[in-house]
Amino acid sequence: MTVQPTLAEIAGMLEQSPDYRVLRRLVPRSEFAPSDGQSTKIAILLDVETTGLDTAKDEIIELGMVKFTYLSDGRIGRVIDTFSCFNQPSIAIPIEITALTGITDEMVKDHGLDKERINAFVSDAVVVIAHNAGFDRKFMERYAPLFTHKAWACSVSEVEWRGLGFEGSRLSYLLMKAGLFHEAHRAVDDCLALLEILAMTLPQLDRTVLSVLLERARRKTIRIWAEQSPFELKDELKRRGYRWSDGADGRPRSWYIDVDEPNQTAEIEYLQSAIYQREVEVRIQTLTAFDRFSARA
Repeated sequence: MTVQPTLAEIAGMLEQSPDYRVLRRLVPRSEFAPSDGQSTKIAILLDVETTGLDTAKDEIIELGMVKFTYLSDGRIGRVIDTFSCFNQPSIAIPIEITALTGITDEMVKDHGLDKERINAFVSDAVVVIAHNAGFDRKFMERYAPLFTHKAWACSVSEVEWRGLGFEGSRLSYLLMKAGLFHEAHRAVDDCLALLEILAMTLPQLDRTVLSVLLERARRKTIRIWAEQSPFELKDELKRRGYRWSDGADGRPRSWYIDVDEPNQTAEIEYLQSAIYQREVEVRIQTLTAFDRFSARA
């Protein structure tokens, strides 16, 4: 009688060939690296599903968080707890959002975000990490003011993915590069997927992704405003990486850019020579992990 190979054996054979790549379903784990008596800190992974992309007007329909420990070298220790809840918005969930997330009006009916539970879950964390913190932080600060006092890190913008050999920063793509796949667009599932990405060791650096992210998040950045810059030079500013603020949120109506603190002088000199062609007083803001990605910045 012929013995049929198991699926695991078939996957192993395929992996030995350069003509195939094998993806395995992500099986969440709670243990990563032993602490061996070393001190650890606590971090939160956070993800929200919402009725839309407007961080000032749209509403959360699901919140997911994963609490975990990490060591001083950036290795992840263990998962402590998870948090998941629905929230009924004031409007019907748009059809396209249900198609994307699978979340229906019936699922969120009579559910709400319990601020006391949220605060208790997050209170002992030293940093909150999101895979698009500029989106998630603004929503959470509207619903739970505790998040305005927390340090935040963004695993999209604060890891130089392309410089590390990746073609993008989408969560599904990064997970695929780790040989895994998962059911996307549910909050806790996305957090657990991100945890696996943060636990990866980058061979170029021999460091975890989390280590690289936290190092970057600890830096100060300088926001430089190119106020009243000549209109005809807007494309030059865009090519250099400046973004436009329309002033609707109380910030200046102006182009601006965020640079690392050591690059502040060079960027101001660029504005004075290439844009204004004279010495000008340039508005600057110093940003840290405590206000970066916030609607207050």
